[in-house]
Amino acid sequence: MENFLTRLKKYSRIFYWFFVFLMTSVMLFLVLPGEPRFKYEYQKGFPWKHETIVAPFNFAILKSPVEIDKEKKEQMNLLIPYFTYDTTLAVQKISQFESDWHSFAHTDTALQKAVFREVAQFLQHIYQAGILPRSADTFDELAGKNELNKRVGNRVSKVATEKIFSEKSAYHEFRTLLQQLEKRFPKEAVPLANMTPEKYITSNLVFDELTTQKESEELVKNISVTRGMVQAGDRIILENEMVDEEKFQVLESLKESYEQERGTGINRYIISVGKGTLIVVLMILLFTFLYIYRMDVLMQFSKLSFLLLFMVSIIFISHLLNSFPNIHIYLVPFAIFPIVIRTFFDSRTAIFTLLIAALVTGFYAPNNYEFVLLQVTAGIVAVFSLNRMHRRGHLIMAAIWVLLTYILVFAALEVIYEGTILTIDFKMFRWFIFSSVLILLIYPLLFIFEKIFGFVSDVTLIELSDTNQPLLRKLAEEAPGTFQHSMQIANLGEEIILKIGGNPFLVRAGALYHDIGKVASPGFFIENQALGINPHDNMNYLKSAEVIIDHVKNGVKMAKRHKLPESLVEFIATHHGTTKAQYFYLKHQEENPNEKVREDSFIYPGPLPKTREAAVVMIVDGIEAASRSLKEKNQENLKELIEKMVDQKIRDRQLEESSLTFRDIKIIKETLLNKLVNIYHVRIEYPKEKENKEK
Repeated sequence: MENFLTRLKKYSRIFYWFFVFLMTSVMLFLVLPGEPRFKYEYQKGFPWKHETIVAPFNFAILKSPVEIDKEKKEQMNLLIPYFTYDTTLAVQKISQFESDWHSFAHTDTALQKAVFREVAQFLQHIYQAGILPRSADTFDELAGKNELNKRVGNRVSKVATEKIFSEKSAYHEFRTLLQQLEKRFPKEAVPLANMTPEKYITSNLVFDELTTQKESEELVKNISVTRGMVQAGDRIILENEMVDEEKFQVLESLKESYEQERGTGINRYIISVGKGTLIVVLMILLFTFLYIYRMDVLMQFSKLSFLLLFMVSIIFISHLLNSFPNIHIYLVPFAIFPIVIRTFFDSRTAIFTLLIAALVTGFYAPNNYEFVLLQVTAGIVAVFSLNRMHRRGHLIMAAIWVLLTYILVFAALEVIYEGTILTIDFKMFRWFIFSSVLILLIYPLLFIFEKIFGFVSDVTLIELSDTNQPLLRKLAEEAPGTFQHSMQIANLGEEIILKIGGNPFLVRAGALYHDIGKVASPGFFIENQALGINPHDNMNYLKSAEVIIDHVKNGVKMAKRHKLPESLVEFIATHHGTTKAQYFYLKHQEENPNEKVREDSFIYPGPLPKTREAAVVMIVDGIEAASRSLKEKNQENLKELIEKMVDQKIRDRQLEESSLTFRDIKIIKETLLNKLVNIYHVRIEYPKEKENKEK
C-alpha cells in the first residue's frame, strides 16, 4: 500500500508538471504573433550573407518611413485650415449699437441717422471680413499659411489672412472711427463718446478642428506607400553584396510581401505548427534546467507558477506595446524580469530564464538580433549590479547601469551598421531612458508578488529583523536570555553564511525568530532562569522534555498567527531537527533503568533543515548554547566541542536534506572557533619563566 501511494504521488507530480508545461506553451502560443517570418536575416551596412535572391513574385517597393514622413509634411504644408464663420454676430452687435445709440441720442435728426448709418456700415464691413480671437500669426494652424478656409454653412471660401481682423485690430479700427466721427460731427460728440467699442467687437471666426482633421486624414490617406514594382525573376541582391539604403528598402518590401503571401491558406496552419514546435523546444530547455539545477522550484507550485506566469506576462507586454505604431518595443522594462527572478530565486535562474524570454520575444521583435543582444546584455548587467537590494540606492544604480548598457551597445551596433557616429539615431535613447526609469517599479511589484505568492525579499527580511517588531519586542521583554542568545546566533550565522555563500538577511531573520516559542514558558529555559530557581526540579523528566520540545510547536503556531513568511517558519521548525532532548532522555533512563523508554517522547518533531541557511542556524544554535556551559573556555575545549557537536549532527543525519558540503562544514567549524574564541576573550597561556638556580 505504501509503495502504491509513493508511486501515485510520483505520477501525480509528473502529471502536474506536464499540465503546467502544456498550459504555459498554450499561453505563449496565443500571446505570440501568428504571422510568418522572413527566413533571411540582414542589416543595413553589412554584406548579404545568403545566396543570391531573385524575386519569387511581383511586389511593390515600399517607401521608407523617412520618405513617407517627408510626403506627409509636404501635404500638411498644402493643408489650409478651416474656420467656422458665425453670420448672426454682425446683426446682434449692430442691433445692440442701434439700441445704445438711441438711448443717448434723444432726437432723431438726419445727422444722427447719417452717423448711425456710417457706424453700422463699418461694423458690417469688419464682421463681413471676419474677426479672429487673436492675431492670425499666433495660430499654430496658420503657421506658414497666407489664407484660410472660411466655412459658412455648407459653403467654403478661401480668405487671405491679411484681410482678416483680430479682436484687437478690429477694436482699434472701430475706436479710431468713433474718434474721427466726434471730430467731424461735434454736435454728436456726447453720444459717440458714450459708445464703448469693446461691447460691439467679438470674434466670429472659430477654428474648425474636426473639419481640418478630416481634411488632414484625407490628404495622408491619399499618400501612396509604394514607389515602383519589382517583377518576378528580377535579381534583388547578390551574395556578399553590400546592403545599402536602396537594397535594404527592397528587401524590407520583399519581407513584407512574403509574410503576407505566406500567411494565407494552408500556409497559416503550417506556420502554427512551426511556432508551436519552437515554443515546445524552448519550454523543454527551461524545464530541463529547472530539473537539473532548481528541483525545488518544480516541487513548489507557487514558485513554478510565478516563474512561468511572469515570463509569459513580460513576453505578452512586449508584443502588446510593439503592436502600437507610435510605441517602440524598447519601452518595455525587460530588465525587471531578471531582477525580480534574481531577488526571489538566484542569479543562474535569472540569466537562464532571461535568455528564454529574450529568444521567444526577439524572434518576433523588429531587428531580432539587436533586440536579443540588447536585452540579454542589459539583463545580465542588471543581475550582476543588483546582487543585493536592501537599499534604495542599489536599485537606482542598477537602473543607471542598465541605461548605460543599452546606450553603449546600441551605439556600438549603429556605428557598425552605418560606419559613422554621425548617423546614430539619438531619438532611440528616449525609449531606453523610459525603460530604465520604469525599473523603479520593482519595489511595488515585489510587495505585490510577496503577498500573492508568499515570497520574501531582502527588504522584507530586513524589516522583520528589526528588534522593534512586535514578536521580537515580546521576546526581549519576556525572555531576555533567549533574546540575547538569538542575537548571538544571528551574528554568528551571518558571519558563516557570508563565507560559505547564502543569504545573510535570511540567516539573521531566521536566527532572531528561531526560539520565539520559548515566550510561552520562558522560565523553563535555563538562559531565562533566576539564580537557583529551576521549575524542572519539581517535574519528572518526561514532562520536562515535553515542555522543552513544545517550544518548537509553540514557535510555529506563533509565527503563523503573526503571519511570518514560510521561509522563517522553517528556521523555527527545523533548528532542532529530529534530535533528542538528550539531557532529559538520559536522566529518565537513569531513574528508570528497568523501564523501556519510549524515545518518541524525547524527540523533536522536525523536519530537517532543507536550506543551508537553516542548517547553519541549527549547528550554531547547539554549539553556542553548549559553549556557555563549558567551565573552562579555552581554545582547545572550544575546538573539541565544535568538532564533537558538528560530527554528531552528521552522524545523526540531521544535515542530509540541506545543501551543505564538506568544504562548508570545514569553514563553519573554523569560523565558529575563531568567533567564540573572540567572544569569550580566550587568551593564549604564556609559558612560566624558569627560576635561575645559579642565583
